[in-house]
Amino acid sequence: MKRVYVNEEWCLGCHLCEYNCAFANSGETYMPKALKDKKINPRIQVEEGGNVNFAVSCRHCEDPLCVKSCITGALSIEEGVICVDTDKCVGCYTCVLVCPYGCVMPADDGHVIQKCELCTKNASGEPACVKGCPNQAIVFEDRG
Repeated sequence: MKRVYVNEEWCLGCHLCEYNCAFANSGETYMPKALKDKKINPRIQVEEGGNVNFAVSCRHCEDPLCVKSCITGALSIEEGVICVDTDKCVGCYTCVLVCPYGCVMPADDGHVIQKCELCTKNASGEPACVKGCPNQAIVFEDRG
């Protein structure tokens, strides 16, 4: 299955992946309207650390702790992608606590949690973070 991978040696720490993610998940069609004067809440986060920068997003684990721990069944696996049913989520944040990568986060958009769903609900082709990375540090590929 294709997944998002980060080549940290190419990451510039520009945070464009975060802006593209926030825009892709905003429901808007015009980026300035979607993001201007707003605190963005992307589903990918750039971690900066001295000489190494890297973007962190859901790894869509084969045996995901977040799905196993969800008491309401709000998290499920659909064709290899871990998805959130926000109508079922009650905000216990167990998934946030058990994700070993910190990729399930509280949401600011009226939903309880958010996580990367590989843009399956808002785009076609590759995820917005991949399309928007100027240095191709983020790739969407199958490494089998």
